Amino acid sequence: FIHGIAYFAISIALEEQGQITAGVIFDPINEQLFWAERGQGAFLNDRRIRVSARTQLSHSIFATGIPIKSPGLEFEHKEYLREMGAVMAASAGVRHFGSAALDLAYVAAGRFDGFWESDLKPWDMAAGILIVREAGGMVCDLMGGDKMMNTGTIIAANPNLHKPLLETICKAKQ
Repeated sequence: FIHGIAYFAISIALEEQGQITAGVIFDPINEQLFWAERGQGAFLNDRRIRVSARTQLSHSIFATGIPIKSPGLEFEHKEYLREMGAVMAASAGVRHFGSAALDLAYVAAGRFDGFWESDLKPWDMAAGILIVREAGGMVCDLMGGDKMMNTGTIIAANPNLHKPLLETICKAKQ
């Protein structure tokens, strides 16, 4: 957004009693509203959406976020480059556009087969977590747990690719 790249979104989630119950991600450039209510499915404008049905990492396209370069983050960049290299070697490709919220919406709509990133804030991913899940996808943190909001890490993918993507990234961290 700062550099004039038209890949950004407005992302809002509602949390009730520790559960995300509603989420919206609005892409104003393309007039696309991704939204979900817990237990009601996920939608793009007025059309129901589903995650992709791909079953092989080698045929899949993944999105990610690259850590911002700043003093003291050299180790994180090296770790991230190992992760990205492993996913690139196992998949059809990796893309980086710059909006975690919109990347998650694209996973929900089947445009990306999966997404992973670290160092996110809750507002970057809260709505996307619900939208991906309501679209039939799986979401966890980089340890395979459900503490994305606390760890700031996330992996989202369709049910066929979620575990292989998580295993590929975890193996690259070793």
